[in-house]
Amino acid sequence: MCGMPRRRARSTTQPDLLQGTLDMLVLQTLQLGPAHGYTIAQSIARRSDEVLQVEQGSLYPALHRLEDERLIASFWGTSENNRRARYYRLTPAGKRRLGEETTRWAQLVRAIGQVLRPVED
Repeated sequence: MCGMPRRRARSTTQPDLLQGTLDMLVLQTLQLGPAHGYTIAQSIARRSDEVLQVEQGSLYPALHRLEDERLIASFWGTSENNRRARYYRLTPAGKRRLGEETTRWAQLVRAIGQVLRPVED
């Protein structure tokens, strides 16, 4: 994902955190309805005020991984410009996972906020 620091990971948790974050963003985007890869990437960029730019090299492996885990399903359709495209939709298992990941994300954000808050004397 562009928009995120491009430094090499210093710990084993950073790639997992970023991968999990991308998965959560994809699932959230598909909650709005079926979409093809380009639309998913554009939606994430637009909804993040262009801060998050998802590259194809990150997006398509994430889509394949989510499909392998049966969190999303794919089908062939016709895009807005009348071209054949693979569309993805959220499955019931994906909706459940999104709820779990959203709860964990909120807990993580809250915990980080607590650590960053200035210590009062």
